[in-house]
Amino acid sequence: MFDHPDFDDHEGVHVFRDAKTGLRAIIAVHNTNRGPGAGGTRFWSYADPKDAMTDALRLSKAMSFKNAMAGLELGGGKAVILRPEGDFDRDALFAAYGRAVEAVGGRYITAEDVGVSPSDMRVIKTQTDHVAGLDEGPAASGDPSPVTADGVFRGIKVAVRHAMGLESLKGLRVAVQGLGHVGYGLCGHLHEAGAHLIVTDINETVLAQAKQEFGAVVVEPDEIYSVAADVFAPCALGGAVSEVTLPTIRASIIAGAANNQLATPEMAEACRQRGILYAPDYVINAGGIINVAAEVSGAYDLNWVSKKLEGLENTLKLVFERADEQGVATTVIADAMARERMAEKRPSEGLG
Repeated sequence: MFDHPDFDDHEGVHVFRDAKTGLRAIIAVHNTNRGPGAGGTRFWSYADPKDAMTDALRLSKAMSFKNAMAGLELGGGKAVILRPEGDFDRDALFAAYGRAVEAVGGRYITAEDVGVSPSDMRVIKTQTDHVAGLDEGPAASGDPSPVTADGVFRGIKVAVRHAMGLESLKGLRVAVQGLGHVGYGLCGHLHEAGAHLIVTDINETVLAQAKQEFGAVVVEPDEIYSVAADVFAPCALGGAVSEVTLPTIRASIIAGAANNQLATPEMAEACRQRGILYAPDYVINAGGIINVAAEVSGAYDLNWVSKKLEGLENTLKLVFERADEQGVATTVIADAMARERMAEKRPSEGLG
Protein backbone atom coordinates (compact mmCIF):
# COMPACT_ATOMS: atom_id res chain seq x y z
CA MET A 1 0.00 0.00 0.00
CA PHE A 2 2.65 2.54 1.04
CA ASP A 3 4.52 1.88 -2.21
CA HIS A 4 1.43 2.41 -4.35
CA PRO A 5 2.20 5.14 -6.91
CA ASP A 6 -0.96 7.03 -5.95
CA PHE A 7 -0.44 6.84 -2.18
CA ASP A 8 0.07 10.45 -1.03
CA ASP A 9 0.45 10.22 2.75
CA HIS A 10 -3.20 9.27 3.04
CA GLU A 11 -4.38 9.33 6.64
CA GLY A 12 -6.37 6.14 6.24
CA VAL A 13 -7.38 3.58 3.65
CA HIS A 14 -10.21 1.33 4.80
CA VAL A 15 -11.21 -1.87 3.03
CA PHE A 16 -14.62 -3.40 3.79
CA ARG A 17 -16.13 -6.76 2.90
CA ASP A 18 -19.61 -8.06 3.68
CA ALA A 19 -20.08 -11.58 2.34
CA LYS A 20 -23.83 -11.62 2.90
CA THR A 21 -24.57 -8.66 0.61
CA GLY A 22 -21.55 -8.95 -1.66
CA LEU A 23 -20.19 -5.59 -0.54
CA ARG A 24 -16.57 -4.87 -1.42
CA ALA A 25 -15.71 -1.24 -0.72
CA ILE A 26 -12.71 1.00 -0.21
CA ILE A 27 -12.90 4.28 1.71
CA ALA A 28 -9.80 6.43 1.35
CA VAL A 29 -9.31 9.42 3.66
CA HIS A 30 -6.55 11.63 2.31
CA ASN A 31 -6.40 14.67 4.59
CA THR A 32 -8.61 16.02 7.39
CA ASN A 33 -6.70 19.14 8.36
CA ARG A 34 -9.47 21.46 7.17
CA GLY A 35 -12.28 19.19 8.32
CA PRO A 36 -13.67 15.68 7.81
CA GLY A 37 -12.77 14.05 4.50
CA ALA A 38 -15.67 14.57 2.13
CA GLY A 39 -16.27 13.11 -1.31
CA GLY A 40 -18.67 10.91 -3.21
CA THR A 41 -18.99 7.16 -3.46
CA ARG A 42 -18.41 5.58 -6.87
CA PHE A 43 -20.31 2.36 -7.72
CA TRP A 44 -18.56 0.73 -10.63
CA SER A 45 -17.66 -2.57 -12.30
CA TYR A 46 -13.88 -2.84 -12.08
CA ALA A 47 -12.08 -5.39 -14.23
CA ASP A 48 -9.37 -5.58 -11.57
CA PRO A 49 -9.75 -4.68 -7.86
CA LYS A 50 -6.39 -2.91 -8.13
CA ASP A 51 -8.10 -0.37 -10.36
CA ALA A 52 -10.61 0.31 -7.58
CA MET A 53 -7.78 1.05 -5.16
CA THR A 54 -6.13 3.37 -7.66
CA ASP A 55 -9.42 5.21 -8.11
CA ALA A 56 -9.93 5.57 -4.35
CA LEU A 57 -6.43 6.91 -3.76
CA ARG A 58 -6.39 9.31 -6.70
CA LEU A 59 -9.92 10.60 -6.17
CA SER A 60 -9.52 11.14 -2.42
CA LYS A 61 -6.38 13.21 -2.99
CA ALA A 62 -8.22 15.20 -5.65
CA MET A 63 -11.01 15.87 -3.14
CA SER A 64 -8.51 17.32 -0.64
CA PHE A 65 -7.26 19.65 -3.35
CA LYS A 66 -10.78 20.42 -4.59
CA ASN A 67 -12.18 21.25 -1.15
CA ALA A 68 -9.17 23.41 -0.28
CA MET A 69 -9.33 25.32 -3.56
CA ALA A 70 -13.05 25.89 -3.09
CA GLY A 71 -12.39 27.37 0.36
CA LEU A 72 -14.40 24.72 2.18
CA GLU A 73 -13.92 23.53 5.74
CA LEU A 74 -13.66 19.95 4.54
CA GLY A 75 -10.83 17.55 3.92
CA GLY A 76 -10.56 14.97 1.18
CA GLY A 77 -12.02 11.50 1.04
CA LYS A 78 -13.50 9.18 -1.55
CA ALA A 79 -15.03 5.74 -1.66
CA VAL A 80 -15.54 3.10 -4.30
CA ILE A 81 -17.86 0.12 -4.21
CA LEU A 82 -17.05 -2.72 -6.57
CA ARG A 83 -20.30 -3.64 -8.28
CA PRO A 84 -21.10 -7.33 -7.61
CA GLU A 85 -21.42 -9.67 -10.55
CA GLY A 86 -24.86 -11.14 -11.19
CA ASP A 87 -27.96 -10.40 -9.13
CA PHE A 88 -27.73 -8.62 -5.79
CA ASP A 89 -29.99 -6.82 -3.30
CA ARG A 90 -29.14 -3.15 -3.91
CA ASP A 91 -30.73 -1.85 -0.71
CA ALA A 92 -28.99 -4.47 1.42
CA LEU A 93 -25.67 -3.68 -0.27
CA PHE A 94 -25.95 0.06 0.35
CA ALA A 95 -27.12 -0.52 3.91
CA ALA A 96 -23.97 -2.56 4.50
CA TYR A 97 -21.97 0.24 2.94
CA GLY A 98 -23.66 2.73 5.28
CA ARG A 99 -22.40 0.66 8.20
CA ALA A 100 -18.92 0.83 6.70
CA VAL A 101 -19.11 4.63 6.53
CA GLU A 102 -20.25 4.70 10.14
CA ALA A 103 -17.29 2.54 11.13
CA VAL A 104 -14.87 5.20 9.90
CA GLY A 105 -16.11 7.31 12.81
CA GLY A 106 -16.96 10.62 11.18
CA ARG A 107 -13.61 11.11 9.43
CA TYR A 108 -15.40 10.60 6.11
CA ILE A 109 -18.65 12.13 4.82
CA THR A 110 -20.06 10.47 1.73
CA ALA A 111 -22.22 11.76 -1.12
CA GLU A 112 -23.16 10.73 -4.65
CA ASP A 113 -20.80 9.89 -7.45
CA VAL A 114 -20.94 7.77 -10.60
CA GLY A 115 -23.47 4.94 -10.27
CA VAL A 116 -25.04 6.18 -7.02
CA SER A 117 -28.47 7.82 -6.80
CA PRO A 118 -30.36 9.89 -4.20
CA SER A 119 -32.37 6.77 -3.33
CA ASP A 120 -29.10 4.96 -2.55
CA MET A 121 -28.12 7.85 -0.29
CA ARG A 122 -31.39 7.46 1.61
CA VAL A 123 -30.51 3.82 2.28
CA ILE A 124 -27.01 4.79 3.46
CA LYS A 125 -28.61 7.39 5.73
CA THR A 126 -30.44 4.64 7.63
CA GLN A 127 -27.08 3.42 8.90
CA THR A 128 -25.05 6.63 9.37
CA ASP A 129 -25.40 10.39 9.70
CA HIS A 130 -22.15 10.95 7.81
CA VAL A 131 -23.90 11.38 4.47
CA ALA A 132 -24.90 14.31 2.24
CA GLY A 133 -26.55 14.78 -1.13
CA LEU A 134 -29.92 13.83 0.30
CA ASP A 135 -33.24 14.77 -1.29
CA GLU A 136 -35.16 14.99 1.97
CA GLY A 137 -34.56 16.54 5.38
CA PRO A 138 -34.19 20.11 6.76
CA ALA A 139 -30.93 20.86 4.91
CA ALA A 140 -31.33 18.48 1.97
CA SER A 141 -29.94 19.71 -1.33
CA GLY A 142 -30.63 16.66 -3.49
CA ASP A 143 -28.61 15.77 -6.55
CA PRO A 144 -25.53 18.07 -6.60
CA SER A 145 -24.90 17.58 -10.32
CA PRO A 146 -26.77 20.75 -11.45
CA VAL A 147 -24.45 22.85 -9.30
CA THR A 148 -21.42 21.00 -10.66
CA ALA A 149 -22.63 21.73 -14.19
CA ASP A 150 -23.11 25.41 -13.32
CA GLY A 151 -19.59 25.61 -11.91
CA VAL A 152 -18.04 23.98 -14.99
CA PHE A 153 -19.98 26.34 -17.25
CA ARG A 154 -18.67 29.32 -15.28
CA GLY A 155 -15.15 27.87 -15.51
CA ILE A 156 -15.40 27.48 -19.28
CA LYS A 157 -16.34 31.14 -19.55
CA VAL A 158 -13.28 32.07 -17.47
CA ALA A 159 -11.05 29.91 -19.70
CA VAL A 160 -12.49 31.37 -22.91
CA ARG A 161 -12.01 34.88 -21.58
CA HIS A 162 -8.39 34.13 -20.65
CA ALA A 163 -7.35 32.17 -23.74
CA MET A 164 -9.43 33.85 -26.43
CA GLY A 165 -10.29 37.25 -24.99
CA LEU A 166 -14.00 36.64 -25.51
CA GLU A 167 -16.78 37.56 -23.10
CA SER A 168 -19.38 35.39 -24.82
CA LEU A 169 -19.58 31.72 -25.79
CA LYS A 170 -21.93 32.48 -28.67
CA GLY A 171 -20.85 30.67 -31.80
CA LEU A 172 -18.06 28.72 -30.11
CA ARG A 173 -17.84 24.96 -30.65
CA VAL A 174 -17.72 22.81 -27.53
CA ALA A 175 -17.07 19.06 -27.66
CA VAL A 176 -18.67 17.38 -24.65
CA GLN A 177 -17.54 13.86 -23.80
CA GLY A 178 -20.12 12.16 -21.59
CA LEU A 179 -23.77 13.12 -21.11
CA GLY A 180 -24.48 12.00 -17.58
CA HIS A 181 -26.29 14.32 -15.20
CA VAL A 182 -23.43 16.83 -15.15
CA GLY A 183 -22.52 16.60 -18.83
CA TYR A 184 -26.10 16.99 -19.95
CA GLY A 185 -26.66 19.87 -17.54
CA LEU A 186 -23.55 21.55 -18.91
CA CYS A 187 -24.91 21.19 -22.42
CA GLY A 188 -28.04 23.01 -21.32
CA HIS A 189 -26.00 25.98 -20.10
CA LEU A 190 -23.81 26.00 -23.21
CA HIS A 191 -26.79 25.81 -25.56
CA GLU A 192 -28.50 28.68 -23.78
CA ALA A 193 -25.27 30.70 -24.15
CA GLY A 194 -25.29 30.15 -27.91
CA ALA A 195 -22.51 27.59 -28.18
CA HIS A 196 -22.56 24.86 -30.83
CA LEU A 197 -22.39 21.38 -29.28
CA ILE A 198 -20.63 18.25 -30.45
CA VAL A 199 -21.36 15.35 -28.11
CA THR A 200 -20.68 11.68 -27.50
CA ASP A 201 -21.81 9.04 -25.03
CA ILE A 202 -22.48 5.31 -24.94
CA ASN A 203 -26.15 5.98 -24.17
CA GLU A 204 -27.99 6.28 -27.49
CA THR A 205 -31.15 7.59 -25.83
CA VAL A 206 -29.47 10.55 -24.20
CA LEU A 207 -27.61 11.32 -27.44
CA ALA A 208 -30.90 11.48 -29.33
CA GLN A 209 -32.29 13.75 -26.64
CA ALA A 210 -29.30 16.11 -26.90
CA LYS A 211 -29.63 16.20 -30.66
CA GLN A 212 -33.31 17.11 -30.43
CA GLU A 213 -33.10 19.54 -27.49
CA PHE A 214 -29.80 21.31 -28.24
CA GLY A 215 -29.24 20.65 -31.93
CA ALA A 216 -26.06 18.83 -30.92
CA VAL A 217 -23.93 17.01 -33.47
CA VAL A 218 -23.42 13.40 -32.36
CA VAL A 219 -20.10 11.63 -32.98
CA GLU A 220 -18.63 8.27 -32.05
CA PRO A 221 -16.71 8.10 -28.73
CA ASP A 222 -13.29 7.85 -30.36
CA GLU A 223 -14.06 10.81 -32.67
CA ILE A 224 -14.75 13.38 -29.95
CA TYR A 225 -11.06 14.20 -29.50
CA SER A 226 -10.34 15.18 -33.08
CA VAL A 227 -13.46 17.17 -33.93
CA ALA A 228 -12.97 20.83 -34.80
CA ALA A 229 -13.82 22.56 -31.52
CA ASP A 230 -12.77 25.53 -29.43
CA VAL A 231 -13.30 23.73 -26.11
CA PHE A 232 -13.00 20.05 -25.24
CA ALA A 233 -15.06 19.23 -22.13
CA PRO A 234 -14.34 15.76 -20.66
CA CYS A 235 -17.37 14.85 -18.55
CA ALA A 236 -17.09 11.06 -18.37
CA LEU A 237 -14.55 8.98 -16.43
CA GLY A 238 -10.92 9.92 -15.88
CA GLY A 239 -7.87 9.61 -18.09
CA ALA A 240 -9.38 11.25 -21.17
CA VAL A 241 -6.24 13.28 -21.88
CA SER A 242 -3.42 10.82 -22.56
CA GLU A 243 -0.33 10.37 -24.73
CA VAL A 244 -2.60 8.76 -27.29
CA THR A 245 -5.47 11.25 -27.31
CA LEU A 246 -3.70 14.57 -26.73
CA PRO A 247 -2.02 14.74 -30.17
CA THR A 248 -5.46 14.40 -31.77
CA ILE A 249 -7.20 17.12 -29.73
CA ARG A 250 -7.85 20.19 -31.85
CA ALA A 251 -9.41 22.38 -29.15
CA SER A 252 -7.41 25.22 -27.61
CA ILE A 253 -9.06 24.75 -24.20
CA ILE A 254 -9.67 21.62 -22.11
CA ALA A 255 -12.24 22.30 -19.41
CA GLY A 256 -14.70 19.70 -18.19
CA ALA A 257 -16.38 18.01 -15.26
CA ALA A 258 -14.59 14.66 -15.11
CA ASN A 259 -12.24 13.84 -12.24
CA ASN A 260 -8.62 12.95 -13.00
CA GLN A 261 -8.87 14.03 -16.64
CA LEU A 262 -5.12 13.70 -17.16
CA ALA A 263 -3.94 10.12 -17.61
CA THR A 264 -0.59 11.14 -16.08
CA PRO A 265 0.60 14.34 -14.39
CA GLU A 266 2.95 14.95 -17.30
CA MET A 267 -0.02 15.59 -19.56
CA ALA A 268 -0.48 19.03 -18.00
CA GLU A 269 2.89 20.24 -19.30
CA ALA A 270 2.21 18.48 -22.60
CA CYS A 271 -0.98 20.53 -22.92
CA ARG A 272 0.95 23.73 -22.25
CA GLN A 273 3.57 22.81 -24.84
CA ARG A 274 0.81 22.35 -27.40
CA GLY A 275 -0.71 25.73 -26.56
CA ILE A 276 -3.78 24.20 -24.90
CA LEU A 277 -5.16 25.88 -21.78
CA TYR A 278 -6.05 23.18 -19.25
CA ALA A 279 -8.49 23.99 -16.45
CA PRO A 280 -7.44 21.78 -13.50
CA ASP A 281 -10.36 19.44 -12.95
CA TYR A 282 -10.49 19.71 -9.17
CA VAL A 283 -10.85 23.48 -9.45
CA ILE A 284 -13.45 23.73 -12.18
CA ASN A 285 -15.67 20.84 -11.07
CA ALA A 286 -16.03 21.81 -7.40
CA GLY A 287 -19.66 22.94 -7.67
CA GLY A 288 -21.07 19.65 -6.42
CA ILE A 289 -18.96 19.52 -3.27
CA ILE A 290 -19.74 23.18 -2.62
CA ASN A 291 -23.41 22.22 -2.69
CA VAL A 292 -22.72 19.28 -0.38
CA ALA A 293 -20.77 21.52 2.02
CA ALA A 294 -23.81 23.77 2.34
CA GLU A 295 -25.88 20.74 3.27
CA VAL A 296 -23.28 19.45 5.75
CA SER A 297 -23.49 22.79 7.56
CA GLY A 298 -27.05 21.91 8.58
CA ALA A 299 -28.56 25.07 7.06
CA TYR A 300 -28.52 24.99 3.28
CA ASP A 301 -28.11 28.51 1.90
CA LEU A 302 -28.33 29.01 -1.87
CA ASN A 303 -26.77 32.48 -1.63
CA TRP A 304 -23.71 30.99 0.08
CA VAL A 305 -23.44 28.39 -2.69
CA SER A 306 -23.60 31.13 -5.33
CA LYS A 307 -20.84 33.12 -3.61
CA LYS A 308 -18.63 30.03 -3.47
CA LEU A 309 -19.18 29.49 -7.21
CA GLU A 310 -18.05 33.07 -7.81
CA GLY A 311 -14.99 32.23 -5.72
CA LEU A 312 -14.38 29.24 -7.98
CA GLU A 313 -14.28 31.57 -10.98
CA ASN A 314 -11.83 33.91 -9.26
CA THR A 315 -9.57 31.05 -8.19
CA LEU A 316 -9.47 29.61 -11.71
CA LYS A 317 -8.65 33.05 -13.12
CA LEU A 318 -5.78 33.36 -10.64
CA VAL A 319 -4.43 29.90 -11.58
CA PHE A 320 -4.38 30.85 -15.27
CA GLU A 321 -2.67 34.18 -14.63
CA ARG A 322 0.03 32.76 -12.37
CA ALA A 323 0.71 29.89 -14.78
CA ASP A 324 1.29 32.41 -17.58
CA GLU A 325 3.48 34.60 -15.40
CA GLN A 326 5.66 31.68 -14.30
CA GLY A 327 5.63 29.80 -17.60
CA VAL A 328 4.44 26.55 -16.02
CA ALA A 329 1.49 24.18 -16.38
CA THR A 330 -1.72 25.23 -14.68
CA THR A 331 -1.61 22.16 -12.45
CA VAL A 332 1.74 23.25 -10.99
CA ILE A 333 0.10 26.43 -9.74
CA ALA A 334 -3.13 24.77 -8.63
CA ASP A 335 -1.34 21.96 -6.78
CA ALA A 336 0.87 24.43 -4.91
CA MET A 337 -2.10 26.60 -3.97
CA ALA A 338 -4.09 23.57 -2.83
CA ARG A 339 -1.31 22.19 -0.62
CA GLU A 340 -0.80 25.64 0.92
CA ARG A 341 -4.49 25.90 1.74
CA MET A 342 -4.61 22.30 2.99
CA ALA A 343 -1.95 23.17 5.56
CA GLU A 344 -4.15 25.87 7.06
CA LYS A 345 -6.41 24.98 9.97
CA ARG A 346 -9.27 27.41 9.50
CA PRO A 347 -11.66 28.50 12.24
CA SER A 348 -15.29 27.84 11.50
CA GLU A 349 -16.80 30.61 9.41
CA GLY A 350 -20.30 29.21 9.08
CA LEU A 351 -22.26 30.09 5.97
CA GLY A 352 -22.40 33.83 6.49
